Amino acid sequence: MCYSAIIQQSLLTLARRFEATIEWTAFENVLAQRAQGEKLDVPRALDQYILGLTDAGARRSQELITQYRARVEGEWQQELFKQRKRLADRERELAVRDTKTARKDAEIAKRKVQQLSGKVKKLRMAEVDEEDNRIFPRWYAPVIVNDGGRRVIRPMRYQCRLAGKPSFYDKKFPGTYNARRDSLEDYWAPAFGKHHGIVMVDSFFENVPRHLYERRELASGEAEQNMVLHFNPNTGTPMIIACLWSHWEQPGEASLDSFAAITDEPPQEILITGHTRCIISIKEDNVRDWLSPQGVSKQRLQEILSDKVTPLYEHVVEQREAA
Repeated sequence: MCYSAIIQQSLLTLARRFEATIEWTAFENVLAQRAQGEKLDVPRALDQYILGLTDAGARRSQELITQYRARVEGEWQQELFKQRKRLADRERELAVRDTKTARKDAEIAKRKVQQLSGKVKKLRMAEVDEEDNRIFPRWYAPVIVNDGGRRVIRPMRYQCRLAGKPSFYDKKFPGTYNARRDSLEDYWAPAFGKHHGIVMVDSFFENVPRHLYERRELASGEAEQNMVLHFNPNTGTPMIIACLWSHWEQPGEASLDSFAAITDEPPQEILITGHTRCIISIKEDNVRDWLSPQGVSKQRLQEILSDKVTPLYEHVVEQREAA
C-alpha cells in the first residue's frame, strides 16, 4: 500500500504537459472549507506554489490560503504564549525546589514551545523542501482527470469514497486510498472504466514489518515492529500513476472529490523488502486512453495497466522503530 508519496505540485507545468485546465473553483471550494476551520490537509508546497502565481484565476485561492494561515498562526501564537508562561512558571518553581513533577512539566512545556516555534517559522517561510511535497492518506493533491469532455486539474482527497457509499466507510475501510488491481471489477467497479485520473509522483513510502525486511521469522515473544521505506525510481523522472476517482454528494454534507492510486503485484526489488504491493506507473502514450475510458474496452484498460513503466526501485530506510 502506497501510504505516502512525494508528488508534483506545479499546476501550470502539469497543465501544459497534459493539456489540462486548472479548475480554480474546485481549489477555492477546498481552500474555503479549510479557511473556515475544516480539518483538511493540503501540502505546504501546493499552498506556496499557488501563492507565487500571477494568474488572475488564482487570486481567490491565494486569499483563502492567506486567511487560513492568519487563523492558524493566531491559534499557534496563543498556545505558544501559554506554553512559554507554563515553562517560566515551572522554572521559577525549580529555582526554589527541584521536584520530579516540576521538571517533567518543564520538559513538556519546553518541547511544545520548540514545536510551536518551528511551526510558526515554517508557516512564514517562502522556501519549500521535499517534505513539503509529501501527501498522506486523506490529504489533498492535484489530480488530472477528464470530466465532461474536459481535461482538468482538480484537488482531490487521497482516500476514495465511492459515490453512494456512506461517509463512515472512510473509517471502516481506511485502506481505500489504494485500489487493488484484482478488485477493479469488484469493489471499484463504479469507478473503473468510468472515472480515471493520474497524479505525478516522484517517489513513495511503504510500511514494512521489520522481521520481513530482515528476511526472518519473528522470535519467540518478539512484537512486530514497523519500518518505513522510501522508494525512488532509478530513472529520476516523475511517474504517471494510474488512479480512480469519484464525486460524492449527500444531503446536508459537503461534497467530496477523492481518488485512489491503483496497485499491483510488486517488482522483485520491492517484494524482497517484505512489501507486497506497488503503485502502477503508466506510459505517457497511454494517458489519453486512460483518462477517457468511456468507449475503451476493459481489455484495453487492463493492457494499459500491464504495459507499465518498470524502473528499478531503489530504497532507503526512512524510519525504523527502536528495538
